[in-house]
Amino acid sequence: MKIDIKQIDFAKGNGLVPAVVQDVDTGKVLMLGYMNEEALEKTIRDDKVTFFSRSKHRLWRKGERSGNFLQLVDIRADCDHDTLLVTARPRGPVCHTGADTCWAETNRHINFLGHLERTIHSRKGADPQESYTAHLFARGINKVAQKVGEEAVELIIEAKDDDEQLFLNEAADLMYHYLVLLAAKGYHLEDVVRVLEQRHK
Repeated sequence: MKIDIKQIDFAKGNGLVPAVVQDVDTGKVLMLGYMNEEALEKTIRDDKVTFFSRSKHRLWRKGERSGNFLQLVDIRADCDHDTLLVTARPRGPVCHTGADTCWAETNRHINFLGHLERTIHSRKGADPQESYTAHLFARGINKVAQKVGEEAVELIIEAKDDDEQLFLNEAADLMYHYLVLLAAKGYHLEDVVRVLEQRHK
């Protein structure tokens, strides 16, 4: 997270700067809030987005009543250091009306893998009797890794045949179990993408 709080120009807005919140997985703009220096510090410290409420005149953590928190991913300042771009993962609808965004838009997952990955991570600690993903997590990293190996072999076998649907189904199975393995290790797909981007330079 590359942000120097001391460089943020809070004085220009009488102690506040606008903070645009964007879904890191879909790129959708979710809402606009305002932060003072204390709200920004708390957001960075707690990894949950906190604003300064202009109506309540106090710090306000998004989701403090509804539980629909914004999990912080990154914060960046614009070129004038007087506006913030906050990338986050929403834990439910963002708007108080129940809409996905404060513009009443549907936060469609352009990148479905991002949506699937969020669902997989949410299954950690869930009842293994209610969810296959939770069942895999409960059996431990060795079992998850074994499943990835099994699915990879099945994909290789189907690649040698001419059944397109079976091949795609096996590819989907491998992708799913690969995402489960990443989650079991505490990683996200973006961590792998970052490595690929570094190799591409």
